[in-house]
Amino acid sequence: MKSLSAPVRRPHENRPAPPSRSGIRTTAPGRRPTGTGSVLGAILDHGPVARSTVARLTGLSPASVSGHVGRLLARGLVREAAETAGPKGLGRPHVPVEIDTGGYLVAGAHIAVAHSTVSLMDLRGRIVAEDRQPHRTTEPGRLLAGLAARLPQLVAAHAGGRAVLALGLATGHRVDPLTGVIVEHPHLGWHDVPARDILSAATGLPVHVDSHARALVRAEQMFGEESTRNSAVLLFVGAVVDAAFTSEGAMHRGPRSGAGSVAHLPLGAGGTGGAHPCTCGRTGCLQSEVSERAMVRRAEAQGLFVGSFPELLERAVAGDGRAVALFRLRARLVGRAAALLLDMFDPEVLVVVEPGAARIPQCLADLRAEVAERSWICDDPERAVVPTSFTGTVPATAGGAVALGALYVDPLGPWPALPAVS
Repeated sequence: MKSLSAPVRRPHENRPAPPSRSGIRTTAPGRRPTGTGSVLGAILDHGPVARSTVARLTGLSPASVSGHVGRLLARGLVREAAETAGPKGLGRPHVPVEIDTGGYLVAGAHIAVAHSTVSLMDLRGRIVAEDRQPHRTTEPGRLLAGLAARLPQLVAAHAGGRAVLALGLATGHRVDPLTGVIVEHPHLGWHDVPARDILSAATGLPVHVDSHARALVRAEQMFGEESTRNSAVLLFVGAVVDAAFTSEGAMHRGPRSGAGSVAHLPLGAGGTGGAHPCTCGRTGCLQSEVSERAMVRRAEAQGLFVGSFPELLERAVAGDGRAVALFRLRARLVGRAAALLLDMFDPEVLVVVEPGAARIPQCLADLRAEVAERSWICDDPERAVVPTSFTGTVPATAGGAVALGALYVDPLGPWPALPAVS
């Protein structure tokens, strides 16, 4: 263990000199849906829905919507539902369209610190199947090859004849979705891992890679909390602690794919005392105070010996007073960070991905109370701070949402399993 008196290692030490401004790679802005993507998104939100309603929702002309719908029908992404009669005496019956979940799936993979999850998701974001296994190795090539090897069996058992369009991979820390590289994952000891190239070669599928926080806020936008559509912050609290930010519906990643790196956000005075140093050498960092490892360590210091964080969580859910108290303390500390993020970004909503807030009623109340006390901006924590929509399926949802998010942005793009359309 590093001595508290040892010099603090600054984040930039022992690393190459930063590039000059001219040497920083320019990232593309958060991608907006194409015209066809906007139509597909409207059908996802409102289907079965008439083409005329889609035109009104998207601001596109009826003729343009008909053309987009025709291409989506040809690709097998939507289908026509049963006719519904319009107002009496006004024209022919409406033929609504809806998402077709019968032909295609996407695959997802999520890499956590201790385990990985492979999943299948339909085009409405519903989990069809998932397989979670502990890591047998954390060597990048072998771990990723193992993920790829698990997918065919899952498809054979659960796809029901539906073709897999793509594989999405999500994990924590810094991920560059443009290059498909896991830039840095300190918990796994990974640096510059070309995950997309490795998985594409192993599966033969198009592969999309992103951070799990960005994946989950995208999942909220597509299938979850409606208030995330315009602007949102998502705070992920697990073995890894990080965040994601959207503004005007677009994701902010940063020129180095580092947006959302909140692990070393200082919690300030009045916390737990910060006796245990963070990996950065300081004390009182958000991650060192609220991560799963910190929770287990704090439980053991109080004589509550558990073998793992899931065991501690289940004891709290079952009503163990000492375990509940630990999660309520965590909720207050997370609430402190949430208040800072709300004041910095002033989002429409802040989504908390933390199992205590989702499964222990007192925790969400404590978190919101801390926000109410500390935030200068948020005047309605009951509305502005919400738990994830995907409690119980977070890893499976994160991986699938990476691939499905890419599909909904550009459904006419290079998807080899889909029929070509003009």
